[in-house]
Amino acid sequence: MENSSRSAESDQNQLKRKLKARHLIMISLGGSIGTGIFLASGGAIHKAGPGGALVAYAAIGIMVYFLMTSLAEMAAYMPVAGSFKVYATKFVDPAFGFAIGWNYWYNWAITIAAELAAVVLIMKFWFPDSPSFIWSGIALLIMFGFNYLSVKGFGEAEFWFALIKVVTVIIFIVTGFFMIFGIMGGESIGFTNFTIEDAPFNGGFFAILGVFMAAGFSFQGTELLGVAAGESENPEKSIPNAINSVFWRILLFYILAIFVIGMVLPYTDERLLSDAIAVSPFTLIFERAGLAFAASVMNAIILTSVLSAGNSGMYASTRMLWDLARDGNAPKFLGKLDKRGVPVNALIATTLVGSLAFLTTFFGDGVVYVWLLNASGMAGFVTWLGIAISHYRFRRAYIAQGGDMDDLPYRAKWFPIGPLLALFLCLFIIVGQNFESFLENKVDWNTLIVTYIGLPLFLIVWLSYKIKHKTKLIPLKECDFEKEEN
Repeated sequence: MENSSRSAESDQNQLKRKLKARHLIMISLGGSIGTGIFLASGGAIHKAGPGGALVAYAAIGIMVYFLMTSLAEMAAYMPVAGSFKVYATKFVDPAFGFAIGWNYWYNWAITIAAELAAVVLIMKFWFPDSPSFIWSGIALLIMFGFNYLSVKGFGEAEFWFALIKVVTVIIFIVTGFFMIFGIMGGESIGFTNFTIEDAPFNGGFFAILGVFMAAGFSFQGTELLGVAAGESENPEKSIPNAINSVFWRILLFYILAIFVIGMVLPYTDERLLSDAIAVSPFTLIFERAGLAFAASVMNAIILTSVLSAGNSGMYASTRMLWDLARDGNAPKFLGKLDKRGVPVNALIATTLVGSLAFLTTFFGDGVVYVWLLNASGMAGFVTWLGIAISHYRFRRAYIAQGGDMDDLPYRAKWFPIGPLLALFLCLFIIVGQNFESFLENKVDWNTLIVTYIGLPLFLIVWLSYKIKHKTKLIPLKECDFEKEEN
């Protein structure tokens, strides 16, 4: 790995540590509370029943807990914007770090395109005959603007975006419990819908397995905290605090929200299968509680959720591209910062790629866009896999080199069970993405290729670098624990 450019950096070419603890908490919350809970939760309940959905989301929540504590241990000790890429490079193999870095950048760059497409659909709810490019253009400018201003500007924007979502979920949960006990929306519902027909478990093991796969996507974004660590104030304290508080809040939000939906709405309700905001589980329950304009309010909230995801995605992918450039693994001009500590060149490049990917939705019935989106779908799980592997190697190398565990600012619990369990579950999710195709008499090869395209792309990038630079797995006693400056 070419690191000579790092040593030449001066204070004028370093990121600014302007993110406070409250920013870190909301960045991680904002990254994981989105359409997965507002829209997809209904389909999960319909497919596996309320009990099945709860089991699947709880299992994924446990996995994410171990992943985030693993990330917290490394990020508190070595807070850098390159995060998972740097840890994979130092503690596993430079080729693995290279592939993880480009994988993560691509994942979020394409996610920006997905959020732009979502903004268009949301605005069509109010303005059905308006040109699509107007709304996507405005959304892109908003995302770019918040990231261009300063890291503090991004942090403040994300704080308020995330706060809107958090308040909405809390109001929804409270409203739902009022309805369950008959305080709102008529007579008490009790456990009637939780035990209707085949509930609480519908469809057996494979239905729960299908929801398990989908639930993983809902929790993606919590790892944003690792990227933000490079620009946080007092990361040794703020990162562990943020990790611990964020995990329990997310888990409670998801578990309680799914419990409320399963109690108030029967899993047999076909409307739960729809992705339309007008029949979102949140909209249906708010309307049933007698709250007027529920659809319009939820549409506005989901709009802020989409802008938040795009805003965070632009931040994360920009920082990763900037760090790749500092290592000599991307064009050098992308590694420059302006006087405010913003990697403007990397930001512009990421914005252009995201907008070009979005333009593919207008050509060839969006076939190219679907391929791009599917290729990025696997990327989040590959990143999680990288975090688990890196932490396992980090801790073993730290001990092998005589490190004192008491010197770690934060120590992940349940080592090595935690990272190994997370590693196994990530592999299980990656392999089982489209397990339904293997259950049929005739395998749908086209669907399989579209589903798994991201995996061979990652392997090609990894192995190409490995062969070219002849890299090897780093021996534990040679892993680099030198702390870097951003």
